[in-house]
Amino acid sequence: MKTKTILVTGAAGFIGFHLCKRLLEQGHSVIGLDNINNHYDINLKCDRLKILGIKTEEASQWNSPSKSNLVNFSFTFIRMHIEDLNALQNSFKNYKIDSVCHLAAQVFVRSSSKSPKAYLDSNIAGFLNILDCCRENKIPRLVYASSSSIYGNSTEIPFLESSKADKPLSLYAASKKTNELMAHTYSHLYGIETIGLRFFTVYGPWGRPDMALFLFTEAVLKGKPVNIFNFGDHTRDFTYIDDIIEGIERTLLTSSNDKKLYKIYNIGSTNPVSLLDFLQHIESIVGLKAKRNMTSLQAGDVYQTYASIEKFKSDYGFQPKTPLKTGIAVFFKWYKSYYK
Repeated sequence: MKTKTILVTGAAGFIGFHLCKRLLEQGHSVIGLDNINNHYDINLKCDRLKILGIKTEEASQWNSPSKSNLVNFSFTFIRMHIEDLNALQNSFKNYKIDSVCHLAAQVFVRSSSKSPKAYLDSNIAGFLNILDCCRENKIPRLVYASSSSIYGNSTEIPFLESSKADKPLSLYAASKKTNELMAHTYSHLYGIETIGLRFFTVYGPWGRPDMALFLFTEAVLKGKPVNIFNFGDHTRDFTYIDDIIEGIERTLLTSSNDKKLYKIYNIGSTNPVSLLDFLQHIESIVGLKAKRNMTSLQAGDVYQTYASIEKFKSDYGFQPKTPLKTGIAVFFKWYKSYYK
């Protein structure tokens, strides 16, 4: 396989870190962008960058690109906001980029109603900057993160890419649907291949502390109550990080059977489980029983997610491989090691 130079936004984030690591291990060059905000523990983000060969003190510098200190990794890290168009334009112009994977965003669904401007600035204005830089620099392919949350409380199960998704329940979901519409316009007007990936509840080692697996595991270990929203009447299509990365990798590095410029795909495990069953899996792996705090539905939450991936399977041969209990066990092994 011919090696490429790929720009990844959100490189210090959960999915971005794993993607950068996979691409670097395959010999590709990666330009990683991230603002390292304090949405959650900055130390976790910096420790991810250390694995990619970036020293923590380098990562804390705003304007100086940092090179990986690992011999086999061609990784350049730049700390910046994607809302800063001038800085973003410089990052595109200073490197010969073959394709872009845009993962940077304000991501926590429930927070989007509390600080809407931050979500609009990052998820919409920032995405517009990414699209414009791809246009200006004639980037042929842009892969970007969308979300299963755009389906809202759709009763058409499993969720199909062709289903209507015009009733989002959170500003975060609305911002992701807006991204898809913006991408369609740029594909139509400027001939950029855009591929939107609707992620379904990603979990695994180095995951985000605000996600269910992390929160539940931490609460069980510390003997604290686990908040069970909607009194447990939720189901989620939990998707292991390695399966997500394989899906992204295929869209970045290979061609689809679908030759249209604008494409949208679900990427999930296709095996939804209830929140209570999910907690029971954690209990069995951790070896402790959880204290349950049954509580009401949270604003912006959806009742269920369930991905149809037939389109992705047909176009790219994608098939998730990781059973839920296996993925949870790998996460718990990492959690114990990381937090001692």
